[in-house]
Amino acid sequence: MYTLSDFDFELPPELIASRPLDVRDASRMLVVDGNNVSDKHVRDFLDYLRPGDVVVFNNSRVIPARFMANGKHEITLHTAVDDKTWWGLCKRFNKIPDGEILTLDDGTKIEVLAHDDDSGLKIKFLCDNVFAVLDAVGKMPLPPYMKRAAQEFDRERYQTVYSSPLGSMAAPTAGLHFTPELLDGIRARGADIVNITLHVGAGTWLPVKTEDLSMHKMHSEWGCITDAQAEKINKANRVVAVGTTSLRLLESAAMRNSMPDKYRRVAPFCQTTDIFITPGYKFKVVDVLLTNFHLPKSTLFMLVSAFAGLPEMRAAYSHAIDEKYRFFSYGDCCLLFNKENKGE
Repeated sequence: MYTLSDFDFELPPELIASRPLDVRDASRMLVVDGNNVSDKHVRDFLDYLRPGDVVVFNNSRVIPARFMANGKHEITLHTAVDDKTWWGLCKRFNKIPDGEILTLDDGTKIEVLAHDDDSGLKIKFLCDNVFAVLDAVGKMPLPPYMKRAAQEFDRERYQTVYSSPLGSMAAPTAGLHFTPELLDGIRARGADIVNITLHVGAGTWLPVKTEDLSMHKMHSEWGCITDAQAEKINKANRVVAVGTTSLRLLESAAMRNSMPDKYRRVAPFCQTTDIFITPGYKFKVVDVLLTNFHLPKSTLFMLVSAFAGLPEMRAAYSHAIDEKYRFFSYGDCCLLFNKENKGE
């Protein structure tokens, strides 16, 4: 039985990327296939595709979810309840009473509806269009480990080039490496592209606070795979997930009971998921995973360790540190192969 400490490692702080490279697909890509590792670049991703593969992206678009209220309370939205009501993280949120009316920088009012130790503040926007307000007063919700305030260039660079439906409070970062030309290259290799949607919330990155992993509760995130998308995915020779958010949604949509043949991998899925993947999980859909490097003790490092093997990922991360790869959201990436599918 694994515990939280099993997923810890030492990372030199200078390897944490606080800014992106000028060119998206210039990032390095560490290929991890069992005990074999190779130092490549994102442009080499195409060389690992086969005709008939389906490459699955998460096309959720990041909202400028971080804003100031009453000039002193910084709130970061993470989960929508409805069009006007959201949960948001806020330091010292317990000092703001239920029923309090707060004012944003443009004069918009929000009402505090409830408190929760894990989710923060439940707030209601007293306006017609929440996204228009956020576009005016919000900043991109860069992760705290970047240790800098969001700048104007982050509005474009902390988005994938194919992002569409608004709703995420963090970027699906593996997709940040892709350019329109690289997407065209995928199709030219005889692979197909499917854009599914998972609105990234707090569940993806909140720290695990308990040594006993069974005690950790993931926050729910809303995702959708349409019938047409499921049909394409189910016909794939291999499913290549770009990012852990794509993988989590695909595995959430995996059918565990007998279904018609066309649903041999996934069925249509439009609902919330709180799937928590740790070593021992049997992957039902994804064969190959492209993902960035993840924080120690994070649910995402647990996920990639389940996918490629914990000893293998420890060795790969040690290699990446020795070779000075750039870590986390604006950093480099790795291409992983499902350890259960060796020899296929």
